[in-house]
Amino acid sequence: MAAVCQVTGAVPGFGHNVSHSHRRTKRRFDPNVQKKTYFVPSLGRKITLNVSAKGIKVIDARGIEKVVADLQAKGVKL
Repeated sequence: MAAVCQVTGAVPGFGHNVSHSHRRTKRRFDPNVQKKTYFVPSLGRKITLNVSAKGIKVIDARGIEKVVADLQAKGVKL
């Protein structure tokens, strides 16, 4: 599963691991992406979204109907 949130668009960040001796190695900071299933009354069915923890909070605040409408306006196939 790709580490991309469908709601917020969060993608991995990149940086360095820094050891005690201050050697640096590349690393990747993945967002906390979860696969969540929501029932959407306007569609009359369940949809599965890959959402980050912040995306879940956005859905709780704005409502699944509004978020799905915005996703469909962007052209995301649900």
